[in-house]
Amino acid sequence: MAEFEPKIIAFLCNWCSYAGADLAGTSRIQYPTNVRVVRLMCSGALDPLYVYRALIEGADGVLIGGCHPGDCHYTNGNYKARRRVAVLKKILQEFGLEDRVWLRWISASEGQRFAETVREMVENVRSKGPNPLLRL
Repeated sequence: MAEFEPKIIAFLCNWCSYAGADLAGTSRIQYPTNVRVVRLMCSGALDPLYVYRALIEGADGVLIGGCHPGDCHYTNGNYKARRRVAVLKKILQEFGLEDRVWLRWISASEGQRFAETVREMVENVRSKGPNPLLRL
């Protein structure tokens, strides 16, 4: 039987985290290919329903990337994202999924940090196994 390979959906803000992912790619920094990126204009624009839908439809983990606090191009979008993710994690706790959703601040100049975050998340989710919602 093949080793479990997690599927990670990454919702990344256009100005920082997406640019950091782009820098990782153009710098040829190696990281797992398990991640699929969805670009948002701001992490504050992330509707929690996007995360629920990703998990329900088969994602084993969700990464949310935004600008560092105080550096948001939309002033306070990342603070809004942080509050939403805190509430989201409380709800996901009921299903044992809270540790499969990560919020990370990654700037446009942090391609290495993006790659390390993806590597760490893939290993973490791989150790947990497939999304338990898919076994219901």
